[in-house]
Amino acid sequence: MVYTSTRNSGVKVPASQAISEGISSEGGLFLPVSIPQLSVEDLKSLVKKNYVQRAEAVLSMYLTDFSAEEISRCVSGAYASGKFSDPEVAPLKKLYDNVHVLELWKGPTCAFKDMALQLLPYLLNVSAEKAVPGKEIVILVATSGDTGKAALEGFKDVAGTKIMVFYPDRGVSPMQKLQMTTQEGANVAVCAIEGNFDDAQNGVKAIFTDKALGERLKEKNAMFSSANSINWGRLVPQIVYYISAYCDLVAKKNINLGDKINIVVPTGNFGNILAACYAKKMGVPVNKLICASNSNNVLTEFIKTGTYDSRRRFYTTISPSMDILVSSNLERLLYLLADMDDTYIKSLMNELVIKGSYNISQGVEEKIKDSFAAGYCNDGQTKETIARTFKNRGYLCDTHTAVAVKVYEDYRHETGDGTPAVIASTASPFKFSASVLEALNPSAVGEDEFEMLKTLEELTGVNCPHQLKGLEEKKIRFGNCCATGDMKNAVLEMLGI
Repeated sequence: MVYTSTRNSGVKVPASQAISEGISSEGGLFLPVSIPQLSVEDLKSLVKKNYVQRAEAVLSMYLTDFSAEEISRCVSGAYASGKFSDPEVAPLKKLYDNVHVLELWKGPTCAFKDMALQLLPYLLNVSAEKAVPGKEIVILVATSGDTGKAALEGFKDVAGTKIMVFYPDRGVSPMQKLQMTTQEGANVAVCAIEGNFDDAQNGVKAIFTDKALGERLKEKNAMFSSANSINWGRLVPQIVYYISAYCDLVAKKNINLGDKINIVVPTGNFGNILAACYAKKMGVPVNKLICASNSNNVLTEFIKTGTYDSRRRFYTTISPSMDILVSSNLERLLYLLADMDDTYIKSLMNELVIKGSYNISQGVEEKIKDSFAAGYCNDGQTKETIARTFKNRGYLCDTHTAVAVKVYEDYRHETGDGTPAVIASTASPFKFSASVLEALNPSAVGEDEFEMLKTLEELTGVNCPHQLKGLEEKKIRFGNCCATGDMKNAVLEMLGI
């Protein structure tokens, strides 16, 4: 399997190099030049396997310069070591009728990012040994809340790596902030920025493509890499759980092999739903990919109109991990649908930088509408969905999953499409206790984060994950905040250069 760049189709590198570098030198994103196919027999075989075995099978199709032993070691280290609280790793829970919730937050940081970021350090270590032996890997991360903590936890004290996370100071929940600022580990650093997630993401990308800074790292026998979903090593593990969810539906006789499903994903940066798109292109029978947005509905508008316009009001919402206006992974989808035309992709990305918007061709727009549907909801609708879903279904959603539930319900009502559906649930509701409590009983909202965890437990009968309860005893290690223009200096300070 060879990998190329969305902005230079002449690039041809193995998986290990794509994962080690994170982003191509000209700013493009790595992706495979072809998509491996799953036959009906392949799917039938996967139905009989557990999550770890499915992950090994899928990863072996993409990481062809990894040995079977290396893939097994990576997957076992990530998923088979008791790090996930459910033996199924990514369990399916029936919501109603033929609608299931895919719980992706059973890992150590209680968010779906663990599904990839418990695996990425292993993948990166093997990749670095192959592609850049002996070099120290400096991981830079921009986060809207969940990626930061999951990356910090995954790379904590991993030999040969350092990691620095930037997050918007006023753009994460109190629990998300506590998770990051109390992070343990000798090789970690965390810094807030004055701005939103897009500012953090743009700042990190600028550091990646700073050639002078890259040379300074080279002198120190170090190099930058990414734990954001711009890194293919972040995206490929996410393909696994959509394939696994389909296999679980078949194994539990909820559907027959070959039946189509809809997949509903709450997303801001487009990576999570792009992974579902790859699963579909590999051969998983998917009818529609339903993209769910909050009030920052740039993706919904794009899917419905073919115009991507980031020049809009930025909303700070109760679903902060989706508070994004520049969705990086959309670039990969456009490259695929534009028949790998790197010149076309470069022109779109240049327009986005210069004008803040772009329009896609009619042909690409038609392909998107053939596979995708989209919708959005505001904070009020999100809270109403949390309350209604708990009252009527006995299921407690976080503020992001609730967006997906609401958008799916609207889609089903508008289209009459009763295809069995899988809704991606991306975080524990206890990570957003104030908002969830406000949805259920506004008078129960208080000032103390940990008192609210207890109140939410008592009110719902749902147990709070021990990882979140335990934060009360941890000391805050990182309290820095910088302007976006000072992010480079913050990195240099962390590295001591």
